[in-house]
Amino acid sequence: MVYIVWGSTYLAIRVCVREGAGFPPFTMAAMRVFAAAIILFSWGLLARKRIKAEPRELAVLCVVGVLLWLGGNGMVSWAEQRAESGYSALLIGALPLWVAVMESIIDRHLPTLRLVGALLVGLAGVAVLNGKVILEGAPEDLYSALALVAAAVLWGMGTILQKRKAVTLRPEISSAYQHLFGGVALFLAATIMAEPRPTPIPQAWMAWGYLVVFGSLFAFTSFVKALRLLPVNIVMTYAYVNPVVAVILGRAILGEPITRWTIGGSVLIVLGVMGVFHERRAGGRPDQKGG
Repeated sequence: MVYIVWGSTYLAIRVCVREGAGFPPFTMAAMRVFAAAIILFSWGLLARKRIKAEPRELAVLCVVGVLLWLGGNGMVSWAEQRAESGYSALLIGALPLWVAVMESIIDRHLPTLRLVGALLVGLAGVAVLNGKVILEGAPEDLYSALALVAAAVLWGMGTILQKRKAVTLRPEISSAYQHLFGGVALFLAATIMAEPRPTPIPQAWMAWGYLVVFGSLFAFTSFVKALRLLPVNIVMTYAYVNPVVAVILGRAILGEPITRWTIGGSVLIVLGVMGVFHERRAGGRPDQKGG
């Protein structure tokens, strides 16, 4: 689910928010996560699962939900008004690089020279991927690129927090709370941005429904489960697969171009991410698997 389905959500977001689709980005994302929250909470009640969360758990779920949904998904939705889906997925694919940097800071663990080299290679890939935007693009294109980088950083922060501050609720209920808090934050963002009333075309409604069912209910809940069951470096391997899926679908369905900037940047990002994973294994650094 996390490998394949999440890779396809970049296309669905693009279909929802591109020019003429009729969905303002933050409003679309808020509607999506609120719908998923209602479904997940309803399932919890019908299945008689524990819904009540402790105050500490609510605080963690609130912060994580805002970081992931407003900071991560919301920024991607905003950026994809102009940015192509494959390009967006490639920039988010650099997520393990940012996580490695943040974990080194949090753990006060000086990175090795090999890790620094891997990070530099990956960041060079981010620069190459944005080369055309930097040299030729309009300011709005640069803003979209910066929003995607910020989305990766904020998603990484939420991932680390969720892994290190585990809650005892079932993953489905944890996911429901994160959707709820994220939806409130997204709705406030839509209000502050004075987004217009949505008037989506049929294709946008279909993509929105796909995001609710497959992107939120299945893939995001699977992500929450995976973080509980697996080390972070294993979960983060979705960064290899999501961009490939997104680029192929974007090319096949929307005719998005694959340029030399795309190829060069993606190769460097993948090499950097591979270097990060290799260094974590070679260094024998423990991955946090609980609270």
